[in-house]
Amino acid sequence: MANKTNTGKVYLVGAGPGDLGLVTLRAKECIETADVIVYDHLANPEMLGWARDDAEIIYAGKKAADHTLSQDEINKLIVAKARNGAKVVRLKGGDPFVFGRGAEEARAIADAGITFEIVPGITSAIAGPAYAGIPITSRAENSHVTFFTGHEDPSKSESAIDYAALARLGGTQVMLMGVERIAQITREMLAHGVRADLPVALVRWATTGRQQTLVGTLQNIAQRVVETGFESPAVAVFGDVVALRKDLNWYERRPLSGRRIVVTRTRKQAGTLTCRLRGLGADVIELPTIRIEPPTDLREFGQLVQDAHMYDWIVFTSPNGVEKFFEMFFKLYDDAREIGGVKIAAIGPTTAQRVRDFHLHVDLQPEEFVAEAVVREFQKQGGVENLRILLARAEKARDVLPKQFSKLGAIVDEAIAYRTVPETRDVTGARRRFLEEGADLITFTSSSTVENFLALGLAWPRGMQVASIGPITSQTARDHGLKVEIEARRHDIDGLVDAIRKHFGSEK
Repeated sequence: MANKTNTGKVYLVGAGPGDLGLVTLRAKECIETADVIVYDHLANPEMLGWARDDAEIIYAGKKAADHTLSQDEINKLIVAKARNGAKVVRLKGGDPFVFGRGAEEARAIADAGITFEIVPGITSAIAGPAYAGIPITSRAENSHVTFFTGHEDPSKSESAIDYAALARLGGTQVMLMGVERIAQITREMLAHGVRADLPVALVRWATTGRQQTLVGTLQNIAQRVVETGFESPAVAVFGDVVALRKDLNWYERRPLSGRRIVVTRTRKQAGTLTCRLRGLGADVIELPTIRIEPPTDLREFGQLVQDAHMYDWIVFTSPNGVEKFFEMFFKLYDDAREIGGVKIAAIGPTTAQRVRDFHLHVDLQPEEFVAEAVVREFQKQGGVENLRILLARAEKARDVLPKQFSKLGAIVDEAIAYRTVPETRDVTGARRRFLEEGADLITFTSSSTVENFLALGLAWPRGMQVASIGPITSQTARDHGLKVEIEARRHDIDGLVDAIRKHFGSEK
């Protein structure tokens, strides 16, 4: 919590151009430890997932012609929060000191006598062209780069852009925040002698899954903007280097480019699937429908974990079960050897890997990633009669394992390690974006993600398809009236991603 006795500190943090992978380690560290975060429209809201649960998060807007807070209000807010002892992160798209109003905010903070730090970010002026396959410098094409802004102070009586100087300079010229004025800007450039056939590229939502690039010439780019409905936020590149995009366009040629995919896993677990899909070019909306909570009877779970050494086998059915089991185990014991000679079975490679993360061996792992396969594997090894088995699993999970093990003569106890509850928070605004923009595909990785997504009551976008991690999840989806277009043959994240890639690859 904020320190109420001492003045806090303000961090002007560059949020980068949009791709989470381009955020600096220092920026992430500041977000993780902040008391208050004041963020702009162009800052990727998924960064807020790094914030503490008790952090105060304030949206400042700063969208063109739609400011939630005025600049003066933002300055006063930051100062007031810091004076109250808070560690304040002011999160700004790109770099705070590149055509933003970071300098004004820093001046207001300094004038208030408050300590501050600047955390630079990667500016879209460089990242945007790079992700569009346009090098802003090339020995064969140019020897210098000019950056300018197309969005000037509206109180100015005349433009500060020296178009005559731009025409004389040549080289590569990169403009931020000027799509709305592109007709006026290109008209001025042409009037000052810049050649009409100069290649021009506009890169919209650069470095994100929504990236689009519009290419033309100085003569026709304004007309192309109107014809295509191209909108901000975008960075513009003027220069012969734009022609290199034909061979160097890497980002928009990936297998899932142009596909918007919804990930419904818990916020903590979404990362792996999200990274894989984004790596293939997808525009991912993380819309977690479930949250992992402690079991209803935590005391009983703790007692069973404490007695784990008394069992012959522990069976883990999910990575969550492994994590919660050992979280409790190491609260009770400080030595892994206290688990005794118990053997471990795991369903699926991800679950098995989570066990190995704790430096323990997995003695049994069926080839199929379903509960029934575990029972079959035990039968191959001589059965389970009179064996003591501890199942570490979720509350309200399917009862296949305990019933079949008991039927075969095993002594079974269920260690309810966690429960899944509906995720009601929407810190990143993902639901709003989902409703406004729709999606091509939604992924379900468990029955609970299906049930809890439908419980949200969100409108189903036209044409959105369903991808399921396996037959149990697929059946739950069908039971709720959904059609499953994609089902992973291998019932894990890698299998799901492979199935999605093949599905969309077959459509091309």
